[in-house]
Amino acid sequence: MTSPSPSTTLMAAEIREAPEAVARFFEREGATLAELGPRLRALAPPVVVTCARGSSDNAAGYFKYLTEILTGTPVASIGPSVASIYGARLRLAGSVMVSVSQSGRSPDIVSLQSSARSSGALAIAVVNDAASPLAEEADIVLPLHAGVERSVAATKTFLASAVVLAAIVAEWQDDDELRGALRALPDDLEAALSADWGPALPLLRDAQSAYVVGRGPALPVAFEAALKLKETAVLHAEAFSAAEVMHGPLQLVDEGFPVLAFRPRDAAHESMGPALQRLGGASGRLLVAEDGLPAPGRLPARPTRHPHLDPLPMLTSFYLLAEEVARARGHDPDRPSRLRKVTETT
Repeated sequence: MTSPSPSTTLMAAEIREAPEAVARFFEREGATLAELGPRLRALAPPVVVTCARGSSDNAAGYFKYLTEILTGTPVASIGPSVASIYGARLRLAGSVMVSVSQSGRSPDIVSLQSSARSSGALAIAVVNDAASPLAEEADIVLPLHAGVERSVAATKTFLASAVVLAAIVAEWQDDDELRGALRALPDDLEAALSADWGPALPLLRDAQSAYVVGRGPALPVAFEAALKLKETAVLHAEAFSAAEVMHGPLQLVDEGFPVLAFRPRDAAHESMGPALQRLGGASGRLLVAEDGLPAPGRLPARPTRHPHLDPLPMLTSFYLLAEEVARARGHDPDRPSRLRKVTETT
């Protein structure tokens, strides 16, 4: 097989729209963010809960790590069926509910947000459709302003969601370092579009399975990357913490088994080293996205102004790779045969 020709897919076009989408959000929602920070500081919630599915849930996972690391406030993901099917009443007085949804129309997510509000939670909706039921019933709405996303594979909306969620944390903490890094992120995402991840293409094109690993804020990005390989390339890929992969999953890794690692230079960088060394020794096909001089197996990744944002440009580069892998394996990344753009569950 040869490398696929330059792409004209919707997925490729929408990945390239992500930097502009992020910049547009900050241009249009600065006032809402400025009001949200003092409100969260005054509320001082003892817990934050999230509600999302699919790529949006991976964005919520990224938010969980940032919130717990930077604020010390625990974050829990609640299964929507707790409210929509089981009718449970949660005790959420004084807490915050963050719902993340591209369409804002899935009945189960709308139901859980409604239940949380009636239980006393402040409901924040992060959505791409500001006229959706989820947005209309929230206390605070943060629209993505990502524009229409026509490819089934969510890319620019994931990146926009992750940025919006990071911005919530920055305003909550009144964190100028994170706030400034977020405003500079469109340039970082633009640079990531030019990163050459081509060496990974033949390894994933010919694979039957793959692992994607990360740690801390990079772990939900690894989950998102594995999801994209399943959705677009029909490649069985599983994501693990670089610590958790040592507790069983390592046994499946043999010669030729691709392992892709997201390794930003944050507090977990050094701790990932021994696990990656063992994975690389077992597979012979270890690919590590990290900052550093060109080296065999290293995928280029330019650091941002804040280490907790570094996984997002890495994912931007990966998205372009995933789109190529899908086409190289003979699949249309825009139209997976068994998936729809909007999935409404109850």
